[in-house]
Amino acid sequence: MKKVSVWIIILAVVVLAVIWGVKIYNKIVTAEEGVGNAWGNVENVYQRRADLIPNLVASVQGAADYEKSTLEAVITARAAATSTKIDPTNLTEENMAAFQQAQDNLSSALSKLLVVVERYPELKANQNFLELQAQLEGTENRIAVERNKFNETVQSFNTMIRRFPANIVASIGGFSKKAYFKAAEGSDVAPKVELKF
Repeated sequence: MKKVSVWIIILAVVVLAVIWGVKIYNKIVTAEEGVGNAWGNVENVYQRRADLIPNLVASVQGAADYEKSTLEAVITARAAATSTKIDPTNLTEENMAAFQQAQDNLSSALSKLLVVVERYPELKANQNFLELQAQLEGTENRIAVERNKFNETVQSFNTMIRRFPANIVASIGGFSKKAYFKAAEGSDVAPKVELKF
């Protein structure tokens, strides 16, 4: 009789351990899906920006024909940014750095384009261009918001899979840390402003 009760206790402990492991595994899967969802939102706003660029370039092109190199730089940067894709299950530091570099190059090209626009008063008065510019500025704000939400989601996921005892289940389940968005290189240095009077 004692042998039977020992086996029942062992079986009960094993069943509880399996239930506990499944519960933690499911929490980690839910957190990873949250990272994927947040990444989808980031891609969505980047795609919105990419979709606005051809219209913006077309608006500028009519008024600024001889600024061809700037327009070509924007088109090239857009092509590179839209071709750099990351699968949410493979958010490594290297992949994120490549994605972020492509997006930063596009942001830089757009900034140069908007500086060039300042030389064309007829373009600054064009209602279509002004509307596109406002949409682009709004999209840049959305990008910042979604990147921030993504980083918060990644932080929750990374914390979960590193904490004991979930780290054991995460290791067995093959879950690994996800990469964060980081500030662009050199953004920690304030730009020099030189005023000439």
